[in-house]
Amino acid sequence: MSLTARLSLIGPPESDPEDFLATSLGVIFPDDVTNQHGDAEHGLEYKSPHLPKPLQIILSDPKGDRDRSLFSHFLWNSSLLLAELVEAGTLGLDRVASQSFAKDLGNLGPPVSEFNVDGLATFELGAGTALPSVMSTLLGARRVVVTDYPAPDILKTLRHNVSVNTQPSFSPRGHIGAAVENRGKGLVVESHSWGQFGTPLAQADKHAFDRVFVADCLWMPWQHENLRQSISWFLRDDTTSRAWVVAGFHTGREKMRGFFDAEDLKASGLEVERIWERDCDGVDREWVWDRGFEDPTVQKRWLVVAILRRARSGKTEEREGKREEGAEA
Repeated sequence: MSLTARLSLIGPPESDPEDFLATSLGVIFPDDVTNQHGDAEHGLEYKSPHLPKPLQIILSDPKGDRDRSLFSHFLWNSSLLLAELVEAGTLGLDRVASQSFAKDLGNLGPPVSEFNVDGLATFELGAGTALPSVMSTLLGARRVVVTDYPAPDILKTLRHNVSVNTQPSFSPRGHIGAAVENRGKGLVVESHSWGQFGTPLAQADKHAFDRVFVADCLWMPWQHENLRQSISWFLRDDTTSRAWVVAGFHTGREKMRGFFDAEDLKASGLEVERIWERDCDGVDREWVWDRGFEDPTVQKRWLVVAILRRARSGKTEEREGKREEGAEA
């Protein structure tokens, strides 16, 4: 099943010639795929066979070039994939017959069960529409913090989407645990500028989260260092915490790959546990630093999926090895 199969546009009929061109590209160019979805006039309906009813997503209409340049006013394929991984892992879809796009990660990814967020605290950076966080909330995460750049229009829309779609009627469980956690503050939307930690949110929640979500945030090389710092700041400081990073190649591999530089990650206390590439039809391939020339139409079909963990020293690895030997004995 295609990654975008769960989405449909809602809103007034398209009338702009550019809209008609965009919707016909798949006919003119069969290999073309839409990787950004919705606009201020056309919201999105997201239908999962595992949720009681469709999610309703609206998009912001940011004012000014600065806010528009963040591209938070679209839903990107990276968010779609991360949301499906969370759904598949938390509902155990790798263990049952399912048509889920993300149920099988082949030999390159971990067991899908590792994307289980039930009972965990999650934190999303550069959330945009926050689909992975919404999915986590509906499936039993105990605390969910959703953040994006401090732009009023973007945050207003983000708060709306989170509030509307995290009602008990949307959850297969029929209740939202995070909504009552921490005296009703277990589900919040806050502003956060990457690499800046003087805010009440950052001061209160350093190393507080089991999982950090990053979806389509790697297209700005000048922000890679700040993004790595924010992941490290909010990620719990233990051996079980993980950051899940998914990003598209639509702006070019050379712009986003530097985020995964091993030495730069290590400087922030992080390292790659797994990394691979997946296209919009669920085909996996190995992560490659440089594939030479990549056709733009084909390139935007692909996403990189990475799992980051705390960088482990030699002593840490030795302790974990002894622990595993003891468990086997």
